[in-house]
Amino acid sequence: MKRLFDIVAAFLGLTFFLPLMIVVGIIVKITSPGPILFSQKRLTKGMKEFSIYKFRSMTTNKVREKNTVQIKGSSSEITPIGRFMRKTKIDELPQFWNILIGDMSFIGPRPELPRRLKYYGEREKKIFALQSGISSPASIVFSDEEYLMDSVKDPEKFYIHEIMPYKIELNLYYTEHATFFYDIWIIIATLLKIVNKVKNEDVVKDKELLSKKLEIVAKIGVEY
Repeated sequence: MKRLFDIVAAFLGLTFFLPLMIVVGIIVKITSPGPILFSQKRLTKGMKEFSIYKFRSMTTNKVREKNTVQIKGSSSEITPIGRFMRKTKIDELPQFWNILIGDMSFIGPRPELPRRLKYYGEREKKIFALQSGISSPASIVFSDEEYLMDSVKDPEKFYIHEIMPYKIELNLYYTEHATFFYDIWIIIATLLKIVNKVKNEDVVKDKELLSKKLEIVAKIGVEY
């Protein structure tokens, strides 16, 4: 049922958003030098490697590849249109194609960078039992990730030591509670989160797990 939903919804999404994607592509192209799309190798179900696609939101793919996903939201490397796309998640629209061809799902753990697999133990690797997704409970809980990165001196270190382990725990929570209807709710919650109309508690019911984010935030300015 989930795969059927992904295929139908991705096809409809590509059809519906095609005019917007054409406009965005043109704006990306004329406002900064470089390709329209950004692609990067990621890991999905079974730790299979694939190429993820996004609208380019930074000055060049070379810069984006160097910084991976850990940059400050205020970074000058993000283009003006890129800042808007990242805030509204428009840069993720090309991933409808990733979903249609079976690399991703709408909901699932965000696809990991291959070089970060070394930080995963056998327990953590259980998240690769599911197809990676555009959104997840971890994505909603850390919708303010770039804001947090603005508050630390070393975003990469902060991500590796604090955010990534917690995201893995949230992804494991999802793997244990994943159902078709939970996925539908996460899709709705993801859209509501963009306009701040949903709380983390509405998506993750484990209060102890959610409280760990407060511990992470408390370390900003003290340890990072």
